Amino acid sequence: MQAIIIRHGKVDFQWRQWSTSEQFNKDCKMYDKAPILTLSSDVPQIIYQDIYTSSLQRSRETASQLFGQKDVISTKLLDEVPLCASVTSNKKLPLIFWNVSGRLQWYLNIHSQKECRKETLYRAEQFIEMIVQKDNNCIIVTHGFFMHTLLRNCS
Repeated sequence: MQAIIIRHGKVDFQWRQWSTSEQFNKDCKMYDKAPILTLSSDVPQIIYQDIYTSSLQRSRETASQLFGQKDVISTKLLDEVPLCASVTSNKKLPLIFWNVSGRLQWYLNIHSQKECRKETLYRAEQFIEMIVQKDNNCIIVTHGFFMHTLLRNCS
């Protein structure tokens, strides 16, 4: 079995550089709904039986741009690790604060995030088990942060 893992295309979205917790959470939701830019990429040509995408629009749109209107298997197992504000604050804080503090909470399994690291690892393991059982060559279109977890579990 061969698997090619692809990160979704660049999202057409401009993050606020400074935001309150409420604004950051709103931006996270808007990012999830934003379209991707047109792709111009070469994908290794292998014979594959399955194309997997996350349930988020940007990964399905990436698969469509790269492979045309082929059937895809969309699964929440490949969704990006959700991110939300790490604290409630009416004070505007820099984007890097929100990103780093949220991912630190995720790493430390603090449940103020929508998903903790243990849950992400479990999702990755479930997906790997699923594709190993099918034993088909496949394309996997997922997300940057989740991809790191997925790749660590493959070794």
